[in-house]
Amino acid sequence: MTVVPAPLTLPPRTHAKLSPRTYLSAHLTHSPPLRPSSRSPNDARHVNIHSGSLTHANGSAVVRVGDTAVVCGVRGEVLKGEEVADYPYRKTAEAEEERVRSQRDGEGEKKERRRDGNELANLGLLVPNIELATGCAPDYVPGGPPSMTAQGLTQRVLALLHSSEVVDLEGLRIWYRPTATSSSETEARHSAVQVADEEVDAAAAAAAAAGVARVEVKAFWTLYIDILFISLDHGRNGMFDAAWLAMLAALKDTRLPKAWWDAEHDGVLCDPDPALNGPLMLREDIPIGLSFGVFRLAEEGGKEAKGNGKSSTVLTDPDAFEESLCDENVTIVVAGNGKIVRIEKNGGGAVGIKEMRELVMRVNEWRTECIGVLNGV
Repeated sequence: MTVVPAPLTLPPRTHAKLSPRTYLSAHLTHSPPLRPSSRSPNDARHVNIHSGSLTHANGSAVVRVGDTAVVCGVRGEVLKGEEVADYPYRKTAEAEEERVRSQRDGEGEKKERRRDGNELANLGLLVPNIELATGCAPDYVPGGPPSMTAQGLTQRVLALLHSSEVVDLEGLRIWYRPTATSSSETEARHSAVQVADEEVDAAAAAAAAAGVARVEVKAFWTLYIDILFISLDHGRNGMFDAAWLAMLAALKDTRLPKAWWDAEHDGVLCDPDPALNGPLMLREDIPIGLSFGVFRLAEEGGKEAKGNGKSSTVLTDPDAFEESLCDENVTIVVAGNGKIVRIEKNGGGAVGIKEMRELVMRVNEWRTECIGVLNGV
């Protein structure tokens, strides 16, 4: 009796290492196309967000996107205006009154937001830092110096923070508001951080009558945003999406102490009662991004393999394995009403204007899902 030997078979993971492009192409040319992660080309990974995970931070969040886990903590520190070299702009009650009047008249709102955005960047009040040397992936071992990838990713996050105006500068200002009886500093210490416009005018008039200092900004909150990757299954482009989402979740969770400038102590005082901590002033239509990769199907017999009549496939939210095989990468950031905030594209020319419109629609759907998770829906 002849014994037929069993055919030599290899596990899928071994196939992926021996011939990664052919392995991925075989999945995408199947009908229907299915990625090794059992997702269709248009599917993004599921998002989980847990806020308030770090008790020692002013705000924190843990975000999981597939097998990628990111921890973000936000810590606020006080920056005195007098410590800023050549600080060019002192915010006073008169300037605030003019700003409110221009907004009521429908004039100057964009100009004021642009000026606040420039001041926020010039003062350096937002300081993100991304750490990859945590053992999150084989390429990022613990104990090493900051990699070029981490530094570049930090700059991308910082640039988008400033250009998208996610954080309102007004929420980071610490005011000095003298009272009519300037000898009683106790009353000034416990005055509200933000008062109505009429109260600002009354305080300014009383201060002028008493011959004391005007109502003005004396200090700022500086936000140190630390983002640590615990596990990583994104490529260099896709990890931006997870870092940005973790930062947004932490900023939404951030609560800053009630603070005011005390003339007697010549410094900032904070109320120790955590019940008086207030949230950050964030942009309502916060922008969210999503990355894509264009994979060129493997060649067979000198010709490109055709999957569903196409020689390339656009993969939504590619993982690390898929992104390493993509010839073209696109990252799109959109805000409310589908407004495009930022587009980053490198390599290839498969994504044209028509394809870009389709990708923007996918990002809008992704943003709706993420906003629901951020709001706990």
